[in-house]
Amino acid sequence: MTLPPDWLALNLANWNERVAIHLDAPIMHYKLDGLKAGTQQLDRIADETLGPVDGLRVLHLQCHFGADTLTIAQQGATVTGLDFSPPAVAAARSLAVELGLADRVRFVEANVYDADAAINEPASFDRVFVSWGALCWIPDIAAWARVVASFLKPGGFLALAEAHPVAYVFDDMNATPDGRPGYYMPYLGREPMLEDRPEDYADPSARLKNSRTVEFLHPISDVIMSLVNAGLRIDRFNEHDSIVWQLYAHLVKRGPGEHVWPDRPWLPLSYSLQAAKP
Repeated sequence: MTLPPDWLALNLANWNERVAIHLDAPIMHYKLDGLKAGTQQLDRIADETLGPVDGLRVLHLQCHFGADTLTIAQQGATVTGLDFSPPAVAAARSLAVELGLADRVRFVEANVYDADAAINEPASFDRVFVSWGALCWIPDIAAWARVVASFLKPGGFLALAEAHPVAYVFDDMNATPDGRPGYYMPYLGREPMLEDRPEDYADPSARLKNSRTVEFLHPISDVIMSLVNAGLRIDRFNEHDSIVWQLYAHLVKRGPGEHVWPDRPWLPLSYSLQAAKP
């Protein structure tokens, strides 16, 4: 794989700009009323994958401005959230103070590949949590898996809930005449994709100035084998017919945080897994 030299700077500028949009986003996933009321829950797939966390230490990688991180803390965990965006981490820290969780939640600003040095707590977490649209920003999935493994205690596990890479093959930009998404990205291509999309998934009315990004599609086999090669054991793997955001215009809502095909489950839209450190 040949990486564009500015891939990280482009992605960082894009996510820095998204923070203010997402703090006021109209979609359910980022609404903060439930979080501030102490009633917020993770989406069904992520919640089932992570499991009960009361009394556990949890590391949330690529946590954005910490909405899910703080939700996990409200469920009784002591949580460390890591993100590479300075405004995201600043917003997360402010929310932690506002919610009275600053004594149980720590937010660290760093690229995920620098997490070991930035957090410096090897083999000390019961869970590592990664969810929804995180892996498409990671160029080296094997290095990511080694980072995950380095933080887990023996008996701890990674809880991953993510968009299915086969769904990333298709996109509305090449929609078919009947409105279904068309071919966009080769599943086994493994090359970086330079994107230029001013739209924001959380606020259809927003227009990004820093719209250029570099993204990556990792086949399921690459994700699983990277975790196995990092010394983890796959204890659970599920494919799902729903996803938490409107990945395609053709999808319809089935319930809170679930978008599905309108007729039949043509292909999986997401997957989840648990990968444990023996």
